[in-house]
Amino acid sequence: MALLPLALAAASLPAFGQQTYVSRFDLFTGYTYLDSPAVSLGENGFQFQAGARANRWLSLGFDYSVSEGTLTLKPAMLLPSLQQQLGAELGAMAAAGEIPAGYKLIVPAHSRTQTFAGGPQFNYRHFSKVTLFIRPSAGAIHEYATPQPGDPIAAAVAAQLAPSGYKVDTVVFYGFGGGADFNFSRHVGLRVQADFVHDHLFSDLLQNGRNTVRMSIGPCFNFGGNVAH
Repeated sequence: MALLPLALAAASLPAFGQQTYVSRFDLFTGYTYLDSPAVSLGENGFQFQAGARANRWLSLGFDYSVSEGTLTLKPAMLLPSLQQQLGAELGAMAAAGEIPAGYKLIVPAHSRTQTFAGGPQFNYRHFSKVTLFIRPSAGAIHEYATPQPGDPIAAAVAAQLAPSGYKVDTVVFYGFGGGADFNFSRHVGLRVQADFVHDHLFSDLLQNGRNTVRMSIGPCFNFGGNVAH
């Protein structure tokens, strides 16, 4: 899980001497894991990046990821107005004996998340076999969530929150990221990276935004002519 600290620790590896060859373009494709603790969301998926190097320390690129998993909604996560409405409904059901003793309402949902980002990346090439990098993370996140209630009470609540049977939202996210490329040769390496971002998906239901960590690992490919400066 702690991929970014691992990447930053790469500076301690025996990779001395600055890099003499830096190709103009790079591609990355690999496994990604998306973690949003506020909604108990964990997703596995795929990430793709493409970049062009303006010089040896600055790259400009595009980033896309898609992942799927499950999240869990609880009443305390909802907007205060929805909490009050739900509390009144559950209270009436409890008074009528329609809710089992000790019942705790949760609404699980299947989630599919896509992220789209672009911008600069700052590279540190002091080590011949390891490239360290940091970047701002800003872009759009798109999420499609399908409730999967486990009992009739949760099903009734899910029908109110998502009458169509699903919820879709797209919002802006912002944060920062970084990692390391372990360079096996001029053209092939292993990238380990992580991004920490904040967003507020489904603001019509949820009262708070959420922090998300995306971690990924996979091969990176470098091609094109040598960037002289």
